Amino acid sequence: MIRLRFAPSPTGFVHVGNARTALFNYLHARRKQGALILRIEDTDVERSKREYEENLIHDMKWLGIEWDEGPDKGGQFAPYRQSERLEIYKKYADQLIDFGNAYYCFCSAEDLQKEKENAPDKDSAAGYSGKCRNLDIQESKKRIANGEEAAIRLKIPRDKTIEFFDLVREKVTFDSNLLSDPVILRSSGMPAYNYSVVIDDFLMQVTMVIRGEDHISNTARQLVLYDALSFERPQFGHLSMVMGEDNTKLSKRHGSTSLIQFREEGYLPEALFNYLALLGWSPGGNTDVILTRDKLIELFNIKKVSKSPAIFDYQKLKWMNREHIRRLDDNQLGERILPFLEKEQFQVKLNSESIQWIGKAARVLSNYNYLLSEIARDFVQFTTLDISTESLEHLHSSESAIKVLSLLREELTKTTAPVPFSFILEVTKKIQELYGIKGKELYHPIRLALTGKESGIELKDFIPLIETGALLEIQPAVLPMIPRLHKFFGN
Repeated sequence: MIRLRFAPSPTGFVHVGNARTALFNYLHARRKQGALILRIEDTDVERSKREYEENLIHDMKWLGIEWDEGPDKGGQFAPYRQSERLEIYKKYADQLIDFGNAYYCFCSAEDLQKEKENAPDKDSAAGYSGKCRNLDIQESKKRIANGEEAAIRLKIPRDKTIEFFDLVREKVTFDSNLLSDPVILRSSGMPAYNYSVVIDDFLMQVTMVIRGEDHISNTARQLVLYDALSFERPQFGHLSMVMGEDNTKLSKRHGSTSLIQFREEGYLPEALFNYLALLGWSPGGNTDVILTRDKLIELFNIKKVSKSPAIFDYQKLKWMNREHIRRLDDNQLGERILPFLEKEQFQVKLNSESIQWIGKAARVLSNYNYLLSEIARDFVQFTTLDISTESLEHLHSSESAIKVLSLLREELTKTTAPVPFSFILEVTKKIQELYGIKGKELYHPIRLALTGKESGIELKDFIPLIETGALLEIQPAVLPMIPRLHKFFGN
């Protein structure tokens, strides 16, 4: 069975680049009916925090990514936090020492810094010179027994070509002479990244590693480790970077970058899931781009992932978000937008009727907004009438507008709430017959007096919403037509 893993470090909030990597692992695992592991790489003691891990798990689940094994679920290869696997790393490091594939390095941080400063090529990233590479192993063990601290370094074989087949980039090769001997186990006992991931991936029976292209150079060192330990290599696939529209690495200056930010701004998880899945991959053909999670699983093909950088288009994501909003029914949309209404100080007595009304209102407002947060802010037009002094003066100076609005208010006082839009059509017909007023001269005063705006929500949608909403227990209260007309007449 195919086994993949998502292995984040809990050192901050989940960036969309990491989320896309997790999502591609998830899609491929589900497409192939395999297993997905969540492993927490928390050996960076100073930066790793349990609260970040908790946030990460929450964010991944919110996005719609599920895993089969992990710190919250357990599994046959537990523990799934690297900080709880230190004895395992020590065991295999000792094995590498005994095989002659690794050695103790007694160089201090100061020694390494001086070595770097004295390097002939100051711009070189060649790394460690190999000063301790040929120390006698037995003598090194005696020094360790006498209390000296030492890291353990992997011996990179010289004059070798390291190569592997990448699922995205095909054949990739490295010259081993360009790689310095990396630390695999620090003197503190904490493993280095390139070492711990190899041990964990092998022991957790990971068969495929899908990750960002920034790990390609790490893969060379990891392959040396696989071979040194006689471990079977997994397959590798390296995803292109996520870039901003200016072709620079996506960052805060481009906009939101973490899942928590997208969630708080009012993006639906279905929309973000859909968008990230198409970031650097396409199902091809005439397939609709608005896709469900199940459809994306059915269509996903790792071999069709692009080698080119993926450009994060915020406007396309917003459009996609609105399309997913429109796919929700009224009750679902009403439930989704409630937390955002609460942030805007709306108080609603919850029942099926109020939830459905909120959903209907949100659906209408989605024609003019993309995010749940924007829609929630726009609810204010149902509860207040913000009409400018200039607009009021314009209406009051128009004889035809006075006739239209006076007759409308008079007819409304004869009805009972909620007033249907069909009643408005009857009144406007009567106005045309009595005064010969029609077209813009008829409808513009009504729109302006009821909404305070020259354009916006169609009256056929707006009027039923304020009339039915006024009967619900919502604070601030929804204003129906008569109070709005009273405001125009000043009483």
